[in-house]
Amino acid sequence: MIKAYAKSDIGKVREMNQDYYYISNSLDEVQLYMLADGMGGYNGGEIASRLAIQTAKSYIENNFKEIPKDKDSIIQLVGSSMEYANMVVYEKSKEDPELEGMGTTLEICLIYNNKVFIGHIGDSRIYRIRNEFIRKLTQDHSYVQKLVKDGTITKEEAEHHPQKNMLMKALGCNAFIEPDVMVKGFLKDDILIMSTDGLTNLVKQEDIFRLAKKDFERAPKELVDLANQNGGYDNITVVVIKNI
Repeated sequence: MIKAYAKSDIGKVREMNQDYYYISNSLDEVQLYMLADGMGGYNGGEIASRLAIQTAKSYIENNFKEIPKDKDSIIQLVGSSMEYANMVVYEKSKEDPELEGMGTTLEICLIYNNKVFIGHIGDSRIYRIRNEFIRKLTQDHSYVQKLVKDGTITKEEAEHHPQKNMLMKALGCNAFIEPDVMVKGFLKDDILIMSTDGLTNLVKQEDIFRLAKKDFERAPKELVDLANQNGGYDNITVVVIKNI
């Protein structure tokens, strides 16, 4: 059985919350958990994040019954849902001059048969806690992450880099995208944490581990509170999912 809890907060600085999330009812056939961090002037980010999630969600739900339930087919379904959402958000941004340049990150966790099928684009993150260990399952699609990967700067320098928020990939900004899609085990007592960078820029990985492990039900609220205590410079959204 899977249980999930979530919290989204505007933070202390922003005028609107451009994050958006969706969590499945525990009885749904498709166990689907999604999170998006929108960007774009006026209210573009808010529209992009909501539209991306609603589009990808309906795409997966409409097609899940039709596909064979093997690993490759489900991976392909998750990837296609993101490509379709990208097209919808991109077309929308072209219709209205005020929405030009809007985009969003998108994280998808489709849980089926003790596996999690992950779709990822942008710099929101997914972690998995297993036993006493937390592991980041996604790689940020950011300029700073590229510098770390190339060995130009260290992980520590990346934490405070002035171009920390510059994305190399996002959904809705171009006609085509290449999201990361993968499958990982999701066993009994494993915990997944999905979060926007409003959390991970302000809360250390060890604190995410500690709070999620201590009480996963209260963890989203406690993590949001901690991010706000540490400055709350951005919208903060956290989804915590446990395989019970």
